[in-house]
Amino acid sequence: MPQAELQCWLHEPDPMKFPYDAVVRHYHQVGKHFVDPKVLRLLDEVRERLPALRAPWPQVQMLASFLSTALDKADERYDYPTYLALGLLQLPAVDDPQEQAPFARSRCDRLVAQLVTDALAFELAALDETTTLLPRMRPTPELVGKRCRHGLRAIRPALGRMALDGGLVAADPVEVVRQACSMVTADMSLAERQAVRLGVLPVDTCHDEYLFLRVLQAFETTFALLAVQLRAAIEALGERREERALHFIDGSETALRESAPLFSMLATMQIESFRTFREFTEGASAIQSRNYKIVESLCRTPDGERVDSPAYRSVPDVRARVLGTPRTLDDAYQEACGSGDLTPEQCERLRRVMAEFARTLMRWRQTHYRLAVRMLGTASGTGYTEGTPYLRSVRDIPVFRSVDVDAPGVVQSEGVVTTS
Repeated sequence: MPQAELQCWLHEPDPMKFPYDAVVRHYHQVGKHFVDPKVLRLLDEVRERLPALRAPWPQVQMLASFLSTALDKADERYDYPTYLALGLLQLPAVDDPQEQAPFARSRCDRLVAQLVTDALAFELAALDETTTLLPRMRPTPELVGKRCRHGLRAIRPALGRMALDGGLVAADPVEVVRQACSMVTADMSLAERQAVRLGVLPVDTCHDEYLFLRVLQAFETTFALLAVQLRAAIEALGERREERALHFIDGSETALRESAPLFSMLATMQIESFRTFREFTEGASAIQSRNYKIVESLCRTPDGERVDSPAYRSVPDVRARVLGTPRTLDDAYQEACGSGDLTPEQCERLRRVMAEFARTLMRWRQTHYRLAVRMLGTASGTGYTEGTPYLRSVRDIPVFRSVDVDAPGVVQSEGVVTTS
């Protein structure tokens, strides 16, 4: 246990010298749900010291974010954002200055590539028997191969935009993954490496929870990108900059579509393993995803019943934003096309790209639902929700009011989860 290291640090507190490795190793050995109370008390004492530290803010912030995730269960505030350690990932945010919007795509490309290759590196370490981390219910070599194929599909577009795909020359998917992991790791800054390394604190010791955490973090990264880009599209339409709006809406559809292989990657989880570690995730549910709700509410104002549902009451800050009646993409589109400032051809281009985004988002919902049914059956959700019946009830909520998604498109949008 890391007690000696923590006690030593408390005598000479310095964020640069915090014993992250020892603490993370203990969490990995036992699972967050089973961390020794003595370790938790020492970590709480560390947290109490943070305001008095005279150290560079980035180091203090990193330690504070890590402790927020490490102590969430002990504090009885455990939820989806702390389970995924989102505070460590420094995702772009919808309220960031608009001049930063063009850079959100490259930021998220880097992070998705880092998260997925880290998950795949863990799979390879288990396959090579070079790690003792999360030893329960290890996957077969065949299953690792499937995860490698789906993971590569998920990150190849990002690797291309990062100019890191040139060295992927092996014929075997497992060897290609080794090459991708090496190139992405070499491209990471020290701060990026630390954030990714500290961002996995599983609740149990089942192997597949590592994959589960990394895929959910990658999805959260995608929806953070969508939130930034959809807000930028709304601002662009307000200024009648139709090409800029098209760029951001189309980019959002592309990002969401490119994330689809993550579902197939997640579908390779062993059901017994998932249901084992899920027993200790009560209180953390994707219904608490802020970025998903922000994206939904940027598309159009949610119906009153939806705003008053557990989905929005679980993210009170987003609900407050919605109740403040901000402009949505639906509003901006109707206003711009109704003003006469745009030609009919420009409005039609906007309509088409918005409809395509809507179809892709509905396909995402459908695939999410199908995977949940596969993994959960009729079990209740972990965020005090009713689980798959809830997902079934919300999968067909219209994305926009002003843009029709024709019936054939909706039928085609039904996702398929594959493990092949």
